Amino acid sequence: MSRLAVVTGGGTGIGRSTAGMLAGEGYDVIIVGRRADVLAEAVKWIGPQATAVTADVSDPTQVPAVVEAVGDRPLDVLINNAGAFVPGADSTLDEVAQHWHANLDSNVLTAVLMTTALLPSLRRPGGRIILTSSIAAQRGGGGPYSAAKAALHGYVLDLAVELGAEGITANVISPGYIVDSEFFLGRMTPEGHQKRVDATLVKHPGEPQDIAEAVRWLTGPGGGYVTGQIINVNGGSVLGR
Repeated sequence: MSRLAVVTGGGTGIGRSTAGMLAGEGYDVIIVGRRADVLAEAVKWIGPQATAVTADVSDPTQVPAVVEAVGDRPLDVLINNAGAFVPGADSTLDEVAQHWHANLDSNVLTAVLMTTALLPSLRRPGGRIILTSSIAAQRGGGGPYSAAKAALHGYVLDLAVELGAEGITANVISPGYIVDSEFFLGRMTPEGHQKRVDATLVKHPGEPQDIAEAVRWLTGPGGGYVTGQIINVNGGSVLGR
């Protein structure tokens, strides 16, 4: 039986590229997202090893649909990639609360609910959990989005400690500026693009495949001794620490 992976936020950008890479490595891949039409297009792009589950994984009532899709198969890889920069007003305390809740739900609760729900299914030993963070977690600039992504770093350390003895690894990948994703949809100017490129040491932006290649390493034989780590993939725009 083929190995099995679940990729949340799998319809576009980093998630779709990662799911495609895993399918190419022989995995059956379940991609999860909120938009059925986007997921359908992604399944066509990924190929016959992909299936889709339409669910908002920040909603506890929708997460069981993913568990049902996994069924009684052992889950080899869980990629918690769902998340977004959620803009909001901050003029009143109510607006501040709504803004922060929206970012925490989108970026933290998604990962916590999916991991908790699928933990019993993860292969022991050999299961791999990967969370997608952001360079904003390490250098700020995103308000509640930065704080939410930073929360994933603390969460993955707990997961690594909790699950290491069972042979499950847990790591964070922290991307820098990645083009061909929906993150900056409608918000990126030519000046903003150039500023982000200039901030790298390699003087070019990243692409979703760059993150997929980091996932390939962490989920492959070479990644089995790596756990509890923050893996920076940012072209040198923030140096390792």
